[in-house]
Amino acid sequence: MAVRKAVKALDDVDVIDTTVHKTYRWIDQISEELGGIGRREAYRDLRAFLHTLRDRLTVDLAAQLGAQLPMLVRGIYYEDWDPSHAPVKMKAEEFVETFIDRALLPPEREPLAALKVAADVLRQHVTEGEVEHVLQSLPREIRALIE
Repeated sequence: MAVRKAVKALDDVDVIDTTVHKTYRWIDQISEELGGIGRREAYRDLRAFLHTLRDRLTVDLAAQLGAQLPMLVRGIYYEDWDPSHAPVKMKAEEFVETFIDRALLPPEREPLAALKVAADVLRQHVTEGEVEHVLQSLPREIRALIE
């Protein structure tokens, strides 16, 4: 019995290692695709995109997408979420402005490129059908920003 618990504890640690590795892979992809920005900036881009997207979704769609994310990315996604305010209605311009504010994007960075890269990374790591289902729920003008 004690051996089984010890093996389970090791498995739990492996889950933590795996989710940290997956999260860094997402962040590093964003960094590389945006010309080698630092991990800190890439993390802020990912977080800002996930939060801005999540807030625009219905509670059901937000939960469906959240269920597809790796554990650590899922925690980032749900951070500070208040589902009682979902969905937040936004036009394309407001979506971009919200992203810029949340990512703390400096003026020299191109927000549309950062949005598109973050969306592309999400597409690469989440079930295609789920991502497309989520994106189809967005207004056409917002979808056009990230396709």
